[in-house]
Amino acid sequence: MLNGFSNVENGGDDEIFEKNMSDLVEILSKLNPMAEEFVPPSLANHHHHDQNRHDNHFLENGFGFITDNFALNANSGNGYTNRRKRNNFSQVKRRLNNRTNLGQQEDAIRKTVYVSDIDLQVTEELLAGLFLSCGPVVDCRICGDPNSVLRFAFIEFYKEEDAEAALNLSGTILGYYPLKVMHSKTAIAPVNPTFLPRSEDEREMCARTIYCTNIDKKITQADVKLFFESLCGEVQRLRLLGDYRHSTRIAFVEFTMAESAIAALNCSGVVLGSLPIRVSPSKTPVRPRAPRLAMH
Repeated sequence: MLNGFSNVENGGDDEIFEKNMSDLVEILSKLNPMAEEFVPPSLANHHHHDQNRHDNHFLENGFGFITDNFALNANSGNGYTNRRKRNNFSQVKRRLNNRTNLGQQEDAIRKTVYVSDIDLQVTEELLAGLFLSCGPVVDCRICGDPNSVLRFAFIEFYKEEDAEAALNLSGTILGYYPLKVMHSKTAIAPVNPTFLPRSEDEREMCARTIYCTNIDKKITQADVKLFFESLCGEVQRLRLLGDYRHSTRIAFVEFTMAESAIAALNCSGVVLGSLPIRVSPSKTPVRPRAPRLAMH
């Protein structure tokens, strides 16, 4: 009897369960999956257009969309909405990129030291070699100082603690003058890698080349060539650059002799036209321009 009662009880539970499920299916079948409260705004505009096409799928999956195409439909709302979303996304991405760039720049500044009172005979290789005792050097950039016969430099390390250690080298005599080392307030502007020397010959060209900035816009290429040849030595190749957006011009000057390039560093601060020029060693060679193809 007990077993028989249990079987009846279990059978009764199964019947009740099936009836409840049947009622639930009936209730759900009366719902409108495309009603406003169930539909994302991006799909709402396509309700009338897509309703007939999707009617069969409402019965099959109980939802108001084809599962495989949901991602496509969800992004296909009206053009204005999508355009606004893309614009908002672009603005957010731009802000994030700006923050990332700013963060990277601040990080680079903390890893960079400013070195002043550098003897004219000191090269970037020699200066970087001195600071290697503090840690690996990412970049070393010597610049001409228009207010002094000496020069200054920026040295960037891989680690912030190496830059801190480099401060202890202040007072070290390199050449004829003691160096001054302090925290930098700026990062080193990166050089486009495609402009860097690609061979031993181009590295030798860099040793004979100077980078000249703050050139008066009235000064011509012939003026620059005459200026440096009269003071330093024969100029082999010269590239004067500038456009209407900038108030001054720049030049890359390659000399025949490396000694002439070293002598040219003494010209930093000399007035050419109406402005004092700034001269520093060039990191890039002056490559010959490719010949233009003749027009037929």
